[in-house]
Amino acid sequence: MRLVQVALRATDLDRAAAFWSDLLGTSPTGRFEPPGLLFFDLDGTRLLLDGNAPSSMLYLEVPDLAEAVERLRDRVEVVTEPHPIFTHDDDMLGPAGTTEWQAFVRDPEGNLVGLVGFVPSD
Repeated sequence: MRLVQVALRATDLDRAAAFWSDLLGTSPTGRFEPPGLLFFDLDGTRLLLDGNAPSSMLYLEVPDLAEAVERLRDRVEVVTEPHPIFTHDDDMLGPAGTTEWQAFVRDPEGNLVGLVGFVPSD
């Protein structure tokens, strides 16, 4: 079984497209007007932005957590600064030998987004 699609609420698709394009480093894969749907590809999983979707929360791995937060800082609310949350001794929940760092931002549509980075443990 694989995750096919995740939906997030977005009432302003132009604003959402700008934010998510910047965060993901890619353009939308589709936009349908009406009914007001915007899609991005997350390595084979569709991200749907839809004004009728309920609120949800995504955790996205980014290559450089500190850089991602700084790049977005002037356009989003940084709810929680980057901080370590867990050291992975095995591969059960993340790559063994890494410390998982997380930060939380609120996108322009009000969705809370978790940003995750894995840093080699000392």
